[in-house]
Amino acid sequence: MRPSPTGSGESVDVQINMISADRLKSLSSVEKVALILEDVKRGQVVILENGLDPFEEARLIESTMTQIGEVFSGIEIQSYPHEAKKSWLGRLGKKDSRRMTVIGPADRMKTVRCEKDMISALIS
Repeated sequence: MRPSPTGSGESVDVQINMISADRLKSLSSVEKVALILEDVKRGQVVILENGLDPFEEARLIESTMTQIGEVFSGIEIQSYPHEAKKSWLGRLGKKDSRRMTVIGPADRMKTVRCEKDMISALIS
């Protein structure tokens, strides 16, 4: 916990929701976007065991852009980089290349560093 940004001395709690790949599989793309945006708009950080596919990520960004205003400042999203594939044959055996993703309110979460196996984020 960090001190309140208002300087009032109160600590600010941050709720982190970790969503399993199994739960995500049971949701439609629209439901995934709605679940994530609902949590992030409440100031929570969402960690997805398996990230969104490119279409879902685009829908999330699109939905976010339509809702930005005085109360909601948008999202910060960071995923582990995808591993480079050497050939098309190597891609055939891999079913899902999505990797863990961290999503949070843009005004509370800042990505400090992202490497192939670690994401560091500052949450205030």
